[in-house]
Amino acid sequence: MFKKKRYTGMPVVKMKRMPVQIRTDWIKLDSLLKFTRMCFTGGHTKQLIREGQVKVNCEVCTERGRKIRYGDIVTLNGVEIDVAENI
Repeated sequence: MFKKKRYTGMPVVKMKRMPVQIRTDWIKLDSLLKFTRMCFTGGHTKQLIREGQVKVNCEVCTERGRKIRYGDIVTLNGVEIDVAENI
């Protein structure tokens, strides 16, 4: 009569998007996380990057000095930081 719904995998989680405008051609990953207040200290930023919790363009990034440019998307704790050019 009634069919049971099956659990088919991971639930779909909608990420929050945070557009950020920068005034230079690039910004270092650790500086971007502090600038957006995703991390409050440099030590906390280093720890999150070292543990592999930060993704840049859907790839885990462990380089805290990586240059983030216009169009890059940085993901941390379910929040996507969308880097846009300053108009």
